[in-house]
Amino acid sequence: MSDDQPEKSCGQRRKQVDALQLGPRKRPSVTDPLVHYGRHFGRTVHALCNFQALLTNGILRMGELVDTPEENFTAEERREHRVFQELLKSVAGLEERLMQDGGDEVDIIAELLTKGASGARGDDTKSLKGSVLDWITPKGQNLVPPLARNVKIDRGFHHERTGALLCPAGIDWSNSETKAKLRSGEIIVTGDQWPLFLYADYRYDPEDPWNGLFQSALLVCAYKHVFTSPSSVDREPKATRSGNARIHGMTRVTLPLVAYIATQVRFALTSSPVFSRTDTVTDSERFYNSILDVFEDPDEKQEVDNLIVWWNR
Repeated sequence: MSDDQPEKSCGQRRKQVDALQLGPRKRPSVTDPLVHYGRHFGRTVHALCNFQALLTNGILRMGELVDTPEENFTAEERREHRVFQELLKSVAGLEERLMQDGGDEVDIIAELLTKGASGARGDDTKSLKGSVLDWITPKGQNLVPPLARNVKIDRGFHHERTGALLCPAGIDWSNSETKAKLRSGEIIVTGDQWPLFLYADYRYDPEDPWNGLFQSALLVCAYKHVFTSPSSVDREPKATRSGNARIHGMTRVTLPLVAYIATQVRFALTSSPVFSRTDTVTDSERFYNSILDVFEDPDEKQEVDNLIVWWNR
């Protein structure tokens, strides 16, 4: 060391860590693999599940309830267990980890999965808010009046374009009295009343309700935006070759994914500023679950199978 270079004082020395004390608990890192799995699981298997309850009830089914006949469980409990089994298949080694470790470990796993799922949902909500306006604007035209990309207050039934797309199938948006009642809230739209934007060319056929259902250009644009890349919307087919699809090894479109995209698009068109599963105005949770109910209805199997073929063609 040269004479003109001062020595470090005691106060300048790097503080030593006491190796014999546990120290503060570090918060889970966003890079934990379970966060990664949670992001994909929320988009493609179930968007709004309570991971803590899902894991706790799943462990019960694998343990003390393992011999209980399937018919003893409700339809909702059976669906829940199918979702749990999908989670076990998605995350290598998760079943062994759950069965060997205690409740604290279950809490940590649930926290990480929740962080991933809610983080992905928030990212998609934010990115779709502005992009959806590009897709609903007729080519070569402008929305009248214009809509802000970052403020949603003028969307929903307040605006002619978003109102027409959100109008429940079978209700005549062109009827001025109906339109006024939708705008004032005199007509309340619940989550199980499906909007026109779900249908190809935004046309609903009362004689054939499945005609074009979940095949709209708007849904395809949103899917490509989330799962391939935002730049793929105008130039690629419904592919699973890049973006989030490639990152997560996704090779096909799933039914819950279609329900997720429909829920995200519906929310983007509404005037509600914050996505909340318990929001009674947007009623997003009921909307999402009502789609899953139809997808799992044995009476709709042929139509649902045809839909999956369409999305994966």
